[in-house]
Amino acid sequence: MGFPAFFLVNYMAKQKIKVIREEMLQVANSVAQEKNIDQDSVFAAMEQALEKSARVKYGFERDIRVSINRATGDISLNSYLEVVETLTEEDQAKQILLDEAIKVNPNIKVGEFIVKELPQIELGRVAAHNAKGVIIQKVREADKSKQYEEYKDKIGEIAIGIVKRIEFGNLIVDLGKSEAIIKREELIPRETFKNGDRVRAYIYEVKNDVKGYQVFLSRTHPQFLAKLFFQEVPEIYEGVIEVKSVARDPGSRAKISVHTDDSTIDPVGACVGMRGSRVQAVVNELQGEKIDIVTWSNNQATFLANALAPAEVSKIFLYEEKNKVEVVIPDDQLSLAIGRKGQNVKLASNLTNLEIDILTEAEESERRQIEFKEKSSLLSELLDVEDVIAQLLVTEGYVSVESIASETVENIEKIEGFDDDLAKEILSRAKNYIKELNDENQKIVNEKILDEDLKNLNGMTVQMLALLAKEKIITLNDFAELASYELIDKEEGIFKNLDLEEELVSKMIMQARENWFAEEK
Repeated sequence: MGFPAFFLVNYMAKQKIKVIREEMLQVANSVAQEKNIDQDSVFAAMEQALEKSARVKYGFERDIRVSINRATGDISLNSYLEVVETLTEEDQAKQILLDEAIKVNPNIKVGEFIVKELPQIELGRVAAHNAKGVIIQKVREADKSKQYEEYKDKIGEIAIGIVKRIEFGNLIVDLGKSEAIIKREELIPRETFKNGDRVRAYIYEVKNDVKGYQVFLSRTHPQFLAKLFFQEVPEIYEGVIEVKSVARDPGSRAKISVHTDDSTIDPVGACVGMRGSRVQAVVNELQGEKIDIVTWSNNQATFLANALAPAEVSKIFLYEEKNKVEVVIPDDQLSLAIGRKGQNVKLASNLTNLEIDILTEAEESERRQIEFKEKSSLLSELLDVEDVIAQLLVTEGYVSVESIASETVENIEKIEGFDDDLAKEILSRAKNYIKELNDENQKIVNEKILDEDLKNLNGMTVQMLALLAKEKIITLNDFAELASYELIDKEEGIFKNLDLEEELVSKMIMQARENWFAEEK
């Protein structure tokens, strides 16, 4: 009777293991399909759950590893012992001395492992419950990781969802597979949503931290406007028209610049659409936000004039080294250029990435008169001539002593009211002043600048060296640390009175920095 009973128990045990294997394969397959995640992630969760149960039976201090055959469902349960020369107190259960390991495997080395197969474990009710918990947790983590990767690649796109709930003014949006949040400050002012409303917004950030991942949406982001035009205007979608920049005052007004290389297409007209149908669709989505569509140009002055529309522009003075521009407009256009609460000029500034100063024609004329008086007064003082003579010189464009000293008697004589004697006298005084100035500058350079490399820098003059010395810039390295605007800024630059080109100054600075690159090499 004993033998039949033994064979029956053995047979039943094998059948039970077979059923478990089949169930594991089915569970792994169904969970992977249901959650749309990698089947290997499900198996990894199962392995971890079985390892946890095995450690409960064989000891938590042991290195127990479980492996499930992905094709057959066979479970491999092994204990690992690392081969060491000396046992450590805290890891004794995971280690074996080299002398003992050689008895099992003569060729084994320190750092390798002795692997011992363990009997299959019978999962009790508690162990099975724990294993189930681990598997559910790991599957959730894998599912969230997959969703994070999916939405991370969607940053910069528009998402459409349903408002699920509202928390402290923030919208929790159901995107189908995931939830997203629209913070209160990312909503257009005065717009309201309620549960169940359909909402469209821009994915601007996807975070992944210890709390899980979060998708952040915005309806105020400038690129939300750009993406709406991307959806409404086929030419933008096809790449024929390019959105260059966007500036928004959400819910009130926005400016968008567009450009195309196709001369047969009007980019502004294409974005407006027939009877304004395309732009109106975007306006409706943005709660009536007024949108100015302007033509982009690689000429900054032209682009700026377009950006300030509907105001007309008379003159533009561009200071590239400071990324700043002065715009002169007719007196009656001032309020239009500035806009309500400075909105128009602010949006134009954001659109062009330039700092904009607005001047009326009257203000600009007054400023020029002040500059004219200052330059005339300076010439009168330096050359010791009457104010009227200095004014005539400035009127003809001679705004510095240097510009006069480099001129000919014949050209100066052509100035109205000047004769040969006066022209010679003016030229003589200008040259004498330059000579005295050079002598004084040379003395300063000889006393304060000893660095020959700075003196021999291409484009450097004695006058420039003297100005540098007054600012305690006395070595080539001191000069190399400067930025071009620190030298030629019209208000505070060291060389502000020398009328130098930015390109020349930039080349000089880069030449001074060559020794930095040589040291790095």
